[in-house]
Amino acid sequence: MPTNSTAQNPGTSQTASDGTQTSLRTKDMKAILASSFIGSMIEFYDFMLYATASSIVFAHLYFADLGPGLSLFASFTTLAVGYLTRPLGGIIFGHFGDRIGRKTALVTTMIIMGVVTVLIGLMPSTAQIGVIAPISLLVLRIIQGIAVGGEWAGAALMAIEHAPANRRVFAASFANAGGPAGAVLATLTMSLMSVLTGDDFIVWGWRIPFLISGVLIAVGLYIRLKVAETPAFQKMDKEAHKKKAPLAEVIKNYKKPVIVSLVAAITVYVTQAITTVWGVSVAVEAGNDRTTVLNWKALAAILTLFVTFAAARLADYVGRRRMLAAACGLAAVAALPLAQLVGSGEMGKYVFAAIVGNGIIQGLVYGPIAAYVAELFPPSIRYTGASLGYQLASALGAGLTPMIATALVHWSPSGGLWALGAIWGGIALAGALTVALYKMPDDVHTGAIDEIRAAKKVSAQQAEATQT
Repeated sequence: MPTNSTAQNPGTSQTASDGTQTSLRTKDMKAILASSFIGSMIEFYDFMLYATASSIVFAHLYFADLGPGLSLFASFTTLAVGYLTRPLGGIIFGHFGDRIGRKTALVTTMIIMGVVTVLIGLMPSTAQIGVIAPISLLVLRIIQGIAVGGEWAGAALMAIEHAPANRRVFAASFANAGGPAGAVLATLTMSLMSVLTGDDFIVWGWRIPFLISGVLIAVGLYIRLKVAETPAFQKMDKEAHKKKAPLAEVIKNYKKPVIVSLVAAITVYVTQAITTVWGVSVAVEAGNDRTTVLNWKALAAILTLFVTFAAARLADYVGRRRMLAAACGLAAVAALPLAQLVGSGEMGKYVFAAIVGNGIIQGLVYGPIAAYVAELFPPSIRYTGASLGYQLASALGAGLTPMIATALVHWSPSGGLWALGAIWGGIALAGALTVALYKMPDDVHTGAIDEIRAAKKVSAQQAEATQT
C-alpha cells in the first residue's frame, strides 16, 4: 500500500519529535483529515441510507402483511439489529486495529460496507421471494452494523494520533463530521430519487442510492490507501503483535473508561434516533410530503456538520470535558419540549425540533466526543477500548430508541411523548454529570484556557518569589 514518507519521518519539518504533525495545515495532515472525513462520510452514507429506507420504504416491501403499526416496528427492528451489532464490529476490528494497524482495519471495513450496501439495493421484496427477503435483509444489516462498528474509532484515531496535542479535538471531529455529511448525502439522494421516480420510488427508485455506493466506496478506498499508519501505532507495532487479546485487557483494567464513554456518547444517538429516524416516520405517516420531510432532515444534518466543527474548535480551547458536559446538559434541558414537537406530526414543529435537536444539540455533543472517548484509553488498546464504549452507546441509543418511541406512543399517544422526553432528558443528564465528575488521564491536553491559567499561575508564583 502506498504511504506518505513525510508522515513517517520525524526528522522532516512537518513532523514533531514523536512523529506527529506540527500543524493541521501540513500537506500530510490535510490528506489525513480528508481521509478520515471522506471515509467516514461514505460509510455513514451507506449506514444512514438504511435508516432512511427503514422509515419510509421497508415496511411496505418487506413487512406489509403485519399492518401499519407492526410493519413499521418490524422495520425499525432490522434497523436496531444493525446498531446492536456495532459493538461486535468494534471488538473485531478493534482487535486487528490494535494488533495489525489502524489503516488495515479501516480499508477492510470500507470494502465490506460497500459490498453489503449494493446487495441491499438488489434485494427482492417479500412479494417476490417470500420470507427469504426479510431474513436476507436482516443478515445484510447485521454485516453492515459490524462494518460500521469498526469504522468510527479507526477514522478518529487516524486523525488524533497524527495531530498535534493542542488540536486533537478538532482533528478528531473530521471523523465524526463524516457522520452528518453521510446523512446529508444519503437523505438528499433519497429525496432526489423520490422526486425523479415518483410513484415508482417504493418499487425501484429507492434502490438507486444503494447501488451508487459501489462508486463511492471505490473513491474512498483510493483516498484511504494513500494515508500512512499513525505514529502511535508504529511505535507500539512490535508490542501490538505480541498482545493477543486487547479486549481482555480492556475488560480487566479499563471497565470504568468503557462505561464512562458509553454514558458520555449515548446522548448523541438518542438525539439522532428521535429527531432523524423516528421523527421522519411520524412526519411522513401524518401525511406530510415525503420529499419535503427528507429535505428538512438533510438541512438539519448540514447544520450538524458546521456545529460539530465549531464545537470541536471551542473544545480545544476550553477543554473537551467542559464542552461535552455543557452540551449534554443543554440536551437534558431541551429533551421534553423537543419530544413533544417531534411526536406532534406537524411539519413546522418537526422542522424546528430537527434543527434544534439534530442540527445544534447533536452537533455540540458530536464535536468533542471522539477525542474525549479515544483519550480515555492508552494507544495499545485504544482502538478496542474506544470502539467498545462508543459502539455500545450507538447500539443502545440509536438501535433501541426508535422501537421504544414507537411502542410508547402506540401505548399512549400523549403520555408516551412525555415518557420519551423524560428518558431522553435523563440520559443526557447522566452524560453531563458523568463527564463533569470523571477525571481524564493526566497526559490528555486539557485545553488552551487551562494552559493560559497555568502559565499565569507560574508567573505569579515567580513574581512573588522574586519579591520575597
